[in-house]
Amino acid sequence: MRLDTPADHTNEAERLLRTAEQYPGDREPLFLRAAAHLELAGDRARATTLYDTLLSTPPEPENPHLVRALKAANLWEYGHEAEARAIIDGLRATTPTDAAAWEIAGEALEAHDELEAAEETLTAAARALVPLPHEQEVPYAAQSLLTSRHRVRRLLAREHDDWDVLADRLHTGTVPLDELHDPKRTWALGSSDPAELQAEITRLRSELGSYRTALSRPFPVAVLLWPREELAELLAAYPELEAEYPTHEAHLTDLEASLRELAAAGTPNLGVVQGTVPSYEAFAASEGASPSQAALLPQYATTLAARGRALPWPPPRTAPCWCGSGTPYADCHGGARL
Repeated sequence: MRLDTPADHTNEAERLLRTAEQYPGDREPLFLRAAAHLELAGDRARATTLYDTLLSTPPEPENPHLVRALKAANLWEYGHEAEARAIIDGLRATTPTDAAAWEIAGEALEAHDELEAAEETLTAAARALVPLPHEQEVPYAAQSLLTSRHRVRRLLAREHDDWDVLADRLHTGTVPLDELHDPKRTWALGSSDPAELQAEITRLRSELGSYRTALSRPFPVAVLLWPREELAELLAAYPELEAEYPTHEAHLTDLEASLRELAAAGTPNLGVVQGTVPSYEAFAASEGASPSQAALLPQYATTLAARGRALPWPPPRTAPCWCGSGTPYADCHGGARL
């Protein structure tokens, strides 16, 4: 369902808050997503209230640094600059181990033309999370942070350093980072040449993959995984779904292909959620729908993701594959030719 108006976002926030009452163990991800919708609805004061509730009432957030960073970015957008700066200074002093918290703080500074402070913040993050020389695999979140740092340094006309070189090497888009982050490229938007405008559209589409929107920062776009036994139970109970899942092997292949297609289109923060028949049936009952309806499956996946049940995709090449085989991802679905 597309959410196109402030009222749509407010209604979705209310739905998520009701879900949080039903699943108190998943309060943190549900509150964060509700706050993101309230920001998009323009109700930033209420979003701040949700962040404060997470930080001030038990249980303590699993990721307090992320909550504080999101709160700071939100506060700055509606006139509370001094408080936002204080929160960001506090984050830097505590040296978070979460790349997303660093990146959100850096982007908040960048958005308000505090480029020097943004570069200092993102460099402190790189120093803490990607120490040089770095020969290990860089997690996706840290790659995104290095890309943001590259952009800010390009705006400041800084010479490339080793982290910029690493960001260039990790970038998989068709448009090189130096071109993507060229400040002069925005001038092309004033051109009357269709070819120049089309080239700029291509660049902007590529750039979208590097940014976190309010909704994608804490929550992945999730694809639903059924373990073999669960899928057999699902199809035995609801044979109408066999068209969606002809075999378990085809299900796994289609899942990897879907994730790669989303990644190629620039969709950030992808994830895999694991379904079970009892929870799917409970979800269907809460929606007043039959579990045999295939249209319910993506809604179920989205709800699991909102409850913080998603595993990031792709996993590191040497980590176990998302499919549960126990084989390293590079030797399993990560190495498959689809």
